[in-house]
Amino acid sequence: MTRLLLVRHGQSTWNADGRWQGQADPPLSSFGRLQAAHAAKAVGSVDVIVASDLERARDTALIISEAIGVGPVVIDADLRERDAGEWSGLTRQEIEERWPGYLDARKRPPGWESDVSVLERLHRALERIEEEYAGADVLVVTHGGVIYALEGHHDVEWLRIANLEAREVHLAGGTTTLRERLVLVDPDEITVPHQI
Repeated sequence: MTRLLLVRHGQSTWNADGRWQGQADPPLSSFGRLQAAHAAKAVGSVDVIVASDLERARDTALIISEAIGVGPVVIDADLRERDAGEWSGLTRQEIEERWPGYLDARKRPPGWESDVSVLERLHRALERIEEEYAGADVLVVTHGGVIYALEGHHDVEWLRIANLEAREVHLAGGTTTLRERLVLVDPDEITVPHQI
């Protein structure tokens, strides 16, 4: 069995501003960098660190890597956040002004990447991880939308995920089993972006 900890990156500057990110590439905020450093203490022992190529995830992984002495970080673009289409860079208020009622009705804009597409990418990444690091403990730094898509596929009730919150996942013979969620920062450091 290969054990994964799928972790949402630290707070980005757009998280702090309440902006939808999608595949845009804002950096970590200074607080997000602090969260990543503190989360390293909760990660425990891992054999490999894999991260999305987007800066906020990659830098979270690099901070943790340096703190726990595991590296180099393996970069995988298939772990990228969902493409948010025309909502990328917008706040909830701006979305409501331009697409009235869409948020409440859970409708999405043109260019929005479907769960099917996100899951196809994620499963490719998980297959590579299981093939290359079978039996290992792997830290995977990714994005909220990716974790939400995986949880939805497994019929897990939707709950907001905080920065540096994680979902434990076990891989065995191509079967993905979801375990518990874990928060890797202290309670006073929890940030839950409210874009969605």
